[in-house]
Amino acid sequence: MIDETMEWPLRLSADQAHINAQLDDLFARHDAPAERLDAAMRYAVVGNGKRLRAVLVYAAGRALGGDDEDLDPAAVAIELIHAYSLVHDDLPAMDDDDLRRGQPTVHKAFDEATAILAGDALQTLAFETLAEAAPPRLAAMIRILAQAAGRDGMAGGQALDLYAVGESLDVAALAEIHRYKTGALIRAAVLLGGLTAVAESDPRLLALDRYATAIGLAFQIHDDVLDVIGDTHTLGKAAGADAARDKPTYPALLGLDGAQDRARALLDEALEALAPLGEAAAPLAGLARYMIEREY
Repeated sequence: MIDETMEWPLRLSADQAHINAQLDDLFARHDAPAERLDAAMRYAVVGNGKRLRAVLVYAAGRALGGDDEDLDPAAVAIELIHAYSLVHDDLPAMDDDDLRRGQPTVHKAFDEATAILAGDALQTLAFETLAEAAPPRLAAMIRILAQAAGRDGMAGGQALDLYAVGESLDVAALAEIHRYKTGALIRAAVLLGGLTAVAESDPRLLALDRYATAIGLAFQIHDDVLDVIGDTHTLGKAAGADAARDKPTYPALLGLDGAQDRARALLDEALEALAPLGEAAAPLAGLARYMIEREY
């Protein structure tokens, strides 16, 4: 059994503060030609995000012996991709949300055209950041990040999610949507962290992959649950939005108890996957538990 000590919450807070500083520095050192666009990008990135994807990069990399300085570019890149996805997801043509992380969404704070451009620019900045750092396995890392963000990952999942509104889906079909829309980027975060430290042939990456696949789905199931039981102030976004849009969710299909049971089963799968990594994976175990216990 992996010892989940109380040290990991402190590490979580430290990593969140560290990645926030990295993101602040990224924008501070660049003189952008379009000030309004740069302001929208900064607005989308610098704020009250949980930074879980970046924290996963650090935790996975450290578990395989990686150094924090080497992990920074991948952590920044994953947060930029995540921010871009939120900017575009919130647009009127997508989920049409007015609130994100407790503040007006980018298209509300600025305008729709600027929000579209900000999302586009954040996506390309992610790959620029990774390429400039030139880690040893850069090609593999770019491939993983691109696949996770594109038609075979997050964008494909968002499309499936949009097309599923008002439709009757079974649990398997909903799991497929979640694995693409949310799980793909979480998996990429874990694998990018691992690849910063070791070669693609290292068998421990398979353990990380199994872990990431399980927590990616568990994370989204818990999001579905929070949309039902949470409140707008705590969530930082509109509660009850899924039901209002007639979107298929795990609570709608399995009930609240059934959805929570499924998330816990996935947690068990994730913890089992970490066994080959021993105590080095304790922070990853703590993060997995946090995924299904968080309040927002």
